[in-house]
Amino acid sequence: MKRRRVLSIAATMVFGLALPQGNAIAQTAKDLVGTWTWVSVDNISATGARTQPFSANPKGILVFLDNGRFSYLLTRPGRPKYAANNRDQGTAAEDKATAQGSLGYSGTYSVSDKTLIFRIEATTYPNAEGTEQRRSITLTGDELKWTNATPTVGGTAETVLRRVR
Repeated sequence: MKRRRVLSIAATMVFGLALPQGNAIAQTAKDLVGTWTWVSVDNISATGARTQPFSANPKGILVFLDNGRFSYLLTRPGRPKYAANNRDQGTAAEDKATAQGSLGYSGTYSVSDKTLIFRIEATTYPNAEGTEQRRSITLTGDELKWTNATPTVGGTAETVLRRVR
């Protein structure tokens, strides 16, 4: 009996060590449930030039609920404060910095064939309201990566998020 147990433990260790580390796990909507923080958001132009529209250290969170709803806030740190201390009294420059330095979405989501599908119900960018947006995703442990076409830069966007425990 002892020998069988030792062999069982040894086999588990060998096979466990032989499994590739860091492989992407199954990618379903349930795998995304939780709170995520932004690691990076890079726009890549058709020529390969990279920009970070939300800086090298984007702020905010993305929350996926188990009922298929999501909420997404992405901001650029260091945005200028409003001199009037009232968002309804911002100057054109303050309003522009806010619009270009933040993005928020909410709605529903699903996952199909390694594609994350956002159905946008409300957003800080009115043109996206009522649209469906698709992201090719890779989920490895607590890291979520996605890519999507970006018509505004004529290339793609690459985003990395980390799960918050």
